Amino acid sequence: MTSKAIQCCVLLVGLLVAAVPLTAHHGNASYDNKVLTLKGTATEWRWINPHVFLKIDVKGDDGKIVNWTCELVAPSNMINFGFTGDSFRPGDQVTVVTTQIA
Repeated sequence: MTSKAIQCCVLLVGLLVAAVPLTAHHGNASYDNKVLTLKGTATEWRWINPHVFLKIDVKGDDGKIVNWTCELVAPSNMINFGFTGDSFRPGDQVTVVTTQIA
């Protein structure tokens, strides 16, 4: 092998090793596996990449309205679950069951 080919191989291996931490974006370390159920009124359904967002108003135990934002998967994955950009409208009553972030 020539020295130029060896340099290219070393560079390629270096780039691959450096790219490994990029997979950490979708880790589950911040979730504590506590199930949270929210019942409320949809205020916004944002069908955008890279994640879909559902914003809801939930009445707290004290009667005050608490605003929640639920982050979901990409729109292309949501389609596989039967959702579309028109699935929710402001005023819709919704129930969200999710894992709470620690």
